[in-house]
Amino acid sequence: MATNESTTAATAYLEGYARILADASATGRRLTREELDSRRALGEQAAEAGLGLRALVGAHLAATRSHWPTGNGSTPDTVLAAAAQAVDALAEGYERAQRHAVRQEETARREFIDDLLYGRTDLGRLAERAARYGLRLSSAHAVAVASGRTPYDDGDPVPRDVERSLIGRFGDRSILLTTKDGRLVCIAPGDQDEVLSYFAKQAYAATDGGQVAIGRSQPGPAGVVHSYEEALNALDLADRLDLDAPVLRAADLLVYPVLTRDRQAMADLVENTLGPLRAARGGPQPLLDTLTTYFDTGCVSAETARRLSLSPRALTYRLARIHAITGADPTDPTHRYTLQTAVIGARLLDWPTKPL
Repeated sequence: MATNESTTAATAYLEGYARILADASATGRRLTREELDSRRALGEQAAEAGLGLRALVGAHLAATRSHWPTGNGSTPDTVLAAAAQAVDALAEGYERAQRHAVRQEETARREFIDDLLYGRTDLGRLAERAARYGLRLSSAHAVAVASGRTPYDDGDPVPRDVERSLIGRFGDRSILLTTKDGRLVCIAPGDQDEVLSYFAKQAYAATDGGQVAIGRSQPGPAGVVHSYEEALNALDLADRLDLDAPVLRAADLLVYPVLTRDRQAMADLVENTLGPLRAARGGPQPLLDTLTTYFDTGCVSAETARRLSLSPRALTYRLARIHAITGADPTDPTHRYTLQTAVIGARLLDWPTKPL
């Protein structure tokens, strides 16, 4: 039941109610537009003041009993009809104020998330705002990003299902789950890897086989931005390199940013090592695919031949052709590292589809 304190507070929003009740019930008329608007306005004010709707309705029911019109032609039906219209308008105003507050909260939350993930505001002010959402940015955090078959926003069932699972397992635990650019984003304390691992598992299932990338734990507000960017870069690498693992960890992919840091050097390596394959019959792509599969299988010839639907003899011929054209032997450990690095570079630079 509503407390005495809230009931007392609710009486402040009964202004004019007894008069409206008496006037409307005397003739059985409907409340006028002005009367309904006055009830809506009071409902909005009550919501903005933080008063519960239950206490507000209770106060109006009590006032109806206390000020029950008698001797003026009123009947129980006309009194109850007038009371119902007044309370309905009151609740409408209350709900309108609540919807407005929710929209304002959603806007503020979205602005905070944008500032947090892009580092676009004063870090001290950002840390203050973060406390409202349960984040303590003085500590380290890690970010996981999940992409699915379709884009998602906060109102979709997928984010809600994942959030429900996380809260059910860990409680709030300083976890922030949101969406950004159609992807699911989870921010968690850096020392709670189990949270992001569980998020990855739930997101993979909820997105029907999507892919999740987890950035490294990084300190401070700027660390959230760094970890988020690492997760995005991991998803981008997965797309460019055809990495199909359901969960990617940025810590396991650090070699790729190193390889691409000097793009011109990588382009020179690809051109000098693999460029001669353009002279091969059918162009460079079949032999490049052979090298890619060969290295992906750990240089196991039987598995490479199976994946390429080739006989072992045909695979041996292709590897020999690569050696003859490029001067580098894929089966020779001395040449293998250069060839494999060039193949990775070709995939990152989308060679030979795009010019270097």
